[in-house]
Amino acid sequence: MNIHFLRSVTPRWVIFAIDLSICLFSIIFAYYLRFNFEIPQANVEVLSIIIPLVLFVRAISFAISKTYIGLVRYTSTKDVQRLFVVLLFGSAFLILLNIVAFQIIETYIVPTSVVIIDFFITVLGMIIFRLVIKNIFFEFQNPRKERSNVVILGTDETSLTTKRTIERDVESKNNVIGFIDYDEDVIGNKIEDIKVYGIDELEHLITRQSVETLIIANKKIPVQYKQQVIDICLDNGVKTLTIPDVTHWINGELTFRQIKEIKIEDLLERNPIQLDKKRIHNQLTNKTILVTGAAGSIGSEIMRQITCFKPKMIVLFDQAESPLYDLELEMCEQLNFTSYKTIIGDITNKNQVEHMFETYHPDYVYHAAAYKHVPMMEHNPSEAVRTNVMGTRLIADAAVNYKVQKFVMVSTDKAVNPTNVMGASKRIAEIYTQSLNTQQTNTRFITTRFGNVLGSNGSVIPRFQKQIENGGPITITHPEVTRYFMTIPEACQLVLEAGSMGKGGEIFIFDMGKSIKILNLAKRMVKLSGMELGKDIQMSFIGLRPGEKLYEELLATKENTSPTYHEQIMIAKVRTYDFDYIHKEIDAIIKMPFNAMDIDIVKKMKSIVPEFKSQNSIYESLDPNGE
Repeated sequence: MNIHFLRSVTPRWVIFAIDLSICLFSIIFAYYLRFNFEIPQANVEVLSIIIPLVLFVRAISFAISKTYIGLVRYTSTKDVQRLFVVLLFGSAFLILLNIVAFQIIETYIVPTSVVIIDFFITVLGMIIFRLVIKNIFFEFQNPRKERSNVVILGTDETSLTTKRTIERDVESKNNVIGFIDYDEDVIGNKIEDIKVYGIDELEHLITRQSVETLIIANKKIPVQYKQQVIDICLDNGVKTLTIPDVTHWINGELTFRQIKEIKIEDLLERNPIQLDKKRIHNQLTNKTILVTGAAGSIGSEIMRQITCFKPKMIVLFDQAESPLYDLELEMCEQLNFTSYKTIIGDITNKNQVEHMFETYHPDYVYHAAAYKHVPMMEHNPSEAVRTNVMGTRLIADAAVNYKVQKFVMVSTDKAVNPTNVMGASKRIAEIYTQSLNTQQTNTRFITTRFGNVLGSNGSVIPRFQKQIENGGPITITHPEVTRYFMTIPEACQLVLEAGSMGKGGEIFIFDMGKSIKILNLAKRMVKLSGMELGKDIQMSFIGLRPGEKLYEELLATKENTSPTYHEQIMIAKVRTYDFDYIHKEIDAIIKMPFNAMDIDIVKKMKSIVPEFKSQNSIYESLDPNGE
């Protein structure tokens, strides 16, 4: 038997003939079993009638159901189920035939006990035939000695599906040798003849069995156990893969090609956020919602999540043409949401902002448009003021004029005790919307603050990934720099939750978890890529960039927080500003970008935000004790 023969497709008539041969053997063997291997002569004589009848019924049922046209070497659970049903109907027909015959000639054509025995023998025979051929083909196509050993994290139905997918895929060259789980009740047992190991056994298993790959199949395993397993794999050079969510399986089935390497986001995963979906649904359903900065990382994810709550319309406002076009395609082709308007424009264009509000009369505004890159804004303070301050004021004022119900501003942890122009500009925008909240009763202004989001445009993760792909070096500003991180969907979920609970004037801060050392993050990304730091790729420290902090803060030193019903959302208690004073100050600063020097603009920002102390910046000279 050679591999070329195994790869060739067996003619359908051959499969049909083999199936009928199995049926022939089954009916004869059933008679022998029925009569304890001593068939009475009277029954032997009627076999010449019964055997053709049974084979005829089986042949007709096979022809109708076409059980013989599938490739035997790719027999699946569905094929087995179909065989069972076809044979069951055939046997049921023979029993029905017996009942009719008994009514007419008062005798059974085929003893009912023989029909039942024949059914089980035929089912067993046909399934065994297919599985034997399948295993022979796989062994020749993918010899066991050439396969790499794989373990699967999880023992749920998805984990079993993953195992079967690997075994079914000829090209995968993988051999599942174990399941990994944290549940003491299943550890030590076997599932489909594969042993279940505990997490504390994983490292020994990797060494003893030369495990090369671990696949995370069970998405519901607690984060702490998942992180423990991933760390063990990274430390031992084991490739770690994950499967997509069930909703993304092709035609409801998992294929091996869908199993992908884990991303750095998976390494920083936290327990899922529980949303008060009923509250959010009650507020957003059948409402018109404006999202500024809609083509950005946060704005686009807010849009995706809002579509689940069936709004009347979503107005997508951004000045980035190509990303906005991509968002249009996503809305139609992936989200199947057609009640939207895309507007290319600038939040600093007063006439355009007024026209947009007048045309669509939004009920809710999610304001995510802003300049956010610290070094860029440090060199361009006039643009930081123009967009982050003046643009926010124009959108906020329009919200009041057109009686928007809620205005949710997306801010940043860099607005806390700002050390850079970008953070200070966002803090001024916060101050304005907060003070505006006290001057009118139509619109409730709510601010949300959070740290860095993984995978957003310009964040450290894509930068490191690109550097690793290019062979390095990986550049880090400082060995001690730390940051808070949150995934984009997680951040936007909390924005929606905070927006729904806000009554106006609050600054909501999110539980960002533990601060993460960027150096450790880079090291883990190198391990994920299968490289060795210092050997395959180098690392260099380039120094803090203008305006950067070593450590981010979520609360100013004079602030404290009060809890909400959501354990991951808190309210920051901040000092209030007199509206007339802040309105006058902002009036003055938004006129400066057109005729003032950068240093004068920053000086004015510091007068509005006294806690703004520059770091690693030319503007340090403006601070007390500055040189």
